[in-house]
Amino acid sequence: MTRFALTVVRHGETRFNKEKIIQGQVDEPLSETGFKQAAAAGVFLNNVKFTHVFSSDLMRTKQTVHGILEKSKVCKDLTVKYDSRLRERKYGVAEGRALSELRAMAKAAGEECPMFTPPGGETLDQVKMRGKDFFDILCQLILQEAGQNEQFSQGAPSNCLETSLAEIFPLGKTCGSESNSDSGIPGLVASVLVVSHGAYMKSLFNYFLTDLKCSLPSTLNKSEFMSVSPNTGISLFIVNFEKGREVKPTIQCVCMYLQDHLNGGTETR
Repeated sequence: MTRFALTVVRHGETRFNKEKIIQGQVDEPLSETGFKQAAAAGVFLNNVKFTHVFSSDLMRTKQTVHGILEKSKVCKDLTVKYDSRLRERKYGVAEGRALSELRAMAKAAGEECPMFTPPGGETLDQVKMRGKDFFDILCQLILQEAGQNEQFSQGAPSNCLETSLAEIFPLGKTCGSESNSDSGIPGLVASVLVVSHGAYMKSLFNYFLTDLKCSLPSTLNKSEFMSVSPNTGISLFIVNFEKGREVKPTIQCVCMYLQDHLNGGTETR
């Protein structure tokens, strides 16, 4: 079995978010609050040992991932790979207009948000395929690197990646740390950080749930899982591949839209 962790964070607040304006792929920067949220997320994650970092190439995500890594004690110098496949859903003529206007456009077309696609915008299926493409390439990368590392090293993967996550996330029985050494669960081969956008993340997580049959924590229902992440909401998944089998991975959701870093102010956990 090959296992890796996937931590997904939504960007910090922008002026468009605060004023309920459709942002889409408009390249809006973070607001003052957004920068504080990114820094708070960075403090919360500062001991997590990420091995790979990916971000949408839009400014608000670039600023958020920079704010997170700036606070890191263990991976401040990691190279961020910016990927246009992680961009927000494109809303065409609705971008830069009020959310109420998008809803009115949908109503006039006899449809409802988010199923409605404004002229020049992306359909939900197109956004889903972007997410699937990114995830497939990510899985191939992790499996390839795990195979290469196995050739040059002996023994099971180190548990240090999992231990650093277990300090702040409710890993429980998903953990392959020393406390679960008798369970036969191997350590993580990678810990991936992805910074992206609200509607895109909702689409990606829907793919996890409906296509890959992602398992959910007992405290989380499907409607909560399919809601839109708050700004800098943090979600964690464990992705598992059975060794030697060309099958889809199994995915376990550890937590969704964690906001512990924003509770009680932005300077503390």
